Amino acid sequence: MSLIYNYIDIITNILKSYGIIAGILLVILESIIPALPLGLFITLNINAYGLVIGIIISWVGTCLGCYISYILFKFLSEKLISKRIKNKKLDKMVKSIKSISFSNLVVLIALPFTPAFLINIACGIAKLKRKKFVAAIMIGKVSTVLFWGCIGKSLLQSITDITTIIFISIFTLIAYVVSKIVSKKLRIE
Repeated sequence: MSLIYNYIDIITNILKSYGIIAGILLVILESIIPALPLGLFITLNINAYGLVIGIIISWVGTCLGCYISYILFKFLSEKLISKRIKNKKLDKMVKSIKSISFSNLVVLIALPFTPAFLINIACGIAKLKRKKFVAAIMIGKVSTVLFWGCIGKSLLQSITDITTIIFISIFTLIAYVVSKIVSKKLRIE
């Protein structure tokens, strides 16, 4: 167990020595490579920079990473996928993604166990409007980052603990309400 703590200390010191940009880049990397653990990177940022700064830079990093992934797949969709693949199932998927309401997209993003990489890919391939995607990511990721940053429990404990479930539900509800307000203000469909 002390070996794990030693590794955490080493990584925390590395992050501190390179500054906040290193923490942001770490989370961006996770958004692009889905096998990497977001919860661990947020925890490392909190250890390195403190709770508030760690959560803020993790939110910035995950929003930027999701946006980069979305842009990449939107570009690939325009240049490769849509030109080479003419498939009714793909067309149906694209239509259903484009028709998802802004609030539902925010709630989907806000849930901490939703695979963000798949959302980024799907929205990019569907060429979802940039304004809709960015606003949904910025609102929804607040809940996800707060969950991973503040819970500090194992996955199994988080799923079975009633306070964790209430915490997730409250922040998901808040994200939904905020998405309704933003949707009206920005006229996002």
